[in-house]
Amino acid sequence: MSRDTRALLARALERRAPLRQDGRTTAFRWVNGAGDGVPGLTLDLFGDVGVLSTYDERDPAPVADAAMELLPLRAIYGKARPREAGTLRGEERAARAPALPLRGQPVEAVEVLEQGLRFRIRPGEGLAVGLYLDMREARGWVRAHARGRTLLNCFAYTGAFSVAARAGGAARAVDAELSRRSLTWAEENAALNDQSPPAADRLAGDVFDWLRRLARKGVRFDAVVLDPPGFARGKARTFSASRDWPALVAEAAPLVAPGGWLLAACNVAALPARRLEAALADGVRRAGRTAEEVARPDASPVDFPAPRGEEPPLKVRVVQLGVLTSGR
Repeated sequence: MSRDTRALLARALERRAPLRQDGRTTAFRWVNGAGDGVPGLTLDLFGDVGVLSTYDERDPAPVADAAMELLPLRAIYGKARPREAGTLRGEERAARAPALPLRGQPVEAVEVLEQGLRFRIRPGEGLAVGLYLDMREARGWVRAHARGRTLLNCFAYTGAFSVAARAGGAARAVDAELSRRSLTWAEENAALNDQSPPAADRLAGDVFDWLRRLARKGVRFDAVVLDPPGFARGKARTFSASRDWPALVAEAAPLVAPGGWLLAACNVAALPARRLEAALADGVRRAGRTAEEVARPDASPVDFPAPRGEEPPLKVRVVQLGVLTSGR
């Protein structure tokens, strides 16, 4: 094991001291690639389990060994990340995310805290283990602004935004998600936080289909969360973040009640913030709405530092939508 590797991990861990000392949060990013001097690699901590992701052909073993020496971890799992996970087929996806850990003993599931809320992590489940840590600030923003509101959580995955909204006093939080497995997981997360949303608040199927169906029924929400993958393949169409944000916003905006807000999140580095903002504005115009930006709850610089002079890959924009214009 390289002394330099151990020293880099130790310095990164020290930078996370505010999170480590916060007993209400036990999941955070230990190493954020080039931002911590380790390009092409990230290391996430979920309680006493690590998830080490590589984005090149390097051997992850030295980093795994250093991490196990610095902290008493039960296991470290390895993920070989592709450029576009949504394009992978089953066998290739499984090969990139082995069910057994790189180091330590297998851990089927571990429960973690995020700002006092509980979430179930399955480190050997695949490339995605149950919670995207860079969205912690965005979930906190939703929680702080959810009281009395109704929320539609699109591309809900394991329902973390809805859990946060209900914890903040939301009147209702609805998850729309293609994967029934993920919706079952979302139900587990809700139960971990003593929440019992009705089955009607879990919408299984293509999100674009649900947006159109809800619009036809005249359903409105006080808030809509859009956190799509960079690339996704549905039954009748594909979604590419670099191409399809305007169309997505145009279909989601009609579901937002006047004065309500839409949260848009994009973690595609190839789509810079200015292009995302232009795409959001285009989609709002297509829907015949007005919009005013009210927040940017991006990833925390404590555990998601960006290299000096570079834009962070995650962009989160919250816009408040006005009434329909007369031309719509």
